[in-house]
Amino acid sequence: MISSHRVRVLGKEVQVKTTASAEQVQEIESFVNAAVTELQATMTTADPQIIAIMALLNLAESCLQQRRESNGLRRLVTERVPRLLHMIDEVAPTSSSG
Repeated sequence: MISSHRVRVLGKEVQVKTTASAEQVQEIESFVNAAVTELQATMTTADPQIIAIMALLNLAESCLQQRRESNGLRRLVTERVPRLLHMIDEVAPTSSSG
């Protein structure tokens, strides 16, 4: 079910509609605010728009890296599981009742 939540990022409150639970929305809000806070500590600019853009770029980079790693693991599983099952079948063939 879609519900409405208020989140605050960079001092701005925004209402979002999502199927996520209130706890998930809070976790996301905290995650984004942590990324923003980290950038604010290292960047000399006070322009919130630049900080928001940089946070988005950093989060996108992290997301894409996770996606690449996940795809690599998925490929590995897809390639190895059939071979392992075949090896198991060779070592422990099923007995046929007769």
